[in-house]
Amino acid sequence: MSKPLLIAAGMLLSASAALAQQPVRPLPQVGGCPLGYYSSGSYCVPSTSGNTRGAIEKSGNSCPLGFYSSGNYCLSSPSNEREAIQKTGKSCPLGWYSSGNYCAKSR
Repeated sequence: MSKPLLIAAGMLLSASAALAQQPVRPLPQVGGCPLGYYSSGSYCVPSTSGNTRGAIEKSGNSCPLGFYSSGNYCLSSPSNEREAIQKTGKSCPLGWYSSGNYCAKSR
């Protein structure tokens, strides 16, 4: 395999792996911000340290598989390759599976 082709394949694999992880983005602030986030207005904003994990608001007392509790949020574990959203209704969208009060998607 040529060097440019190897680089392109590596970039494609990196991009597809990133798509399966919980996005790191600002969250509505509910109490204190989770680990790796700081308060800005009515939001919890990811720090610029580069170590911040994706998070979602906690629904109920537990977090989905691959996430751990941090105050009123669920943070993605370092080895987690899942994305999660809060479940609305009794089922999850096509391609997602139920994980308690959440819908999760693996890569």
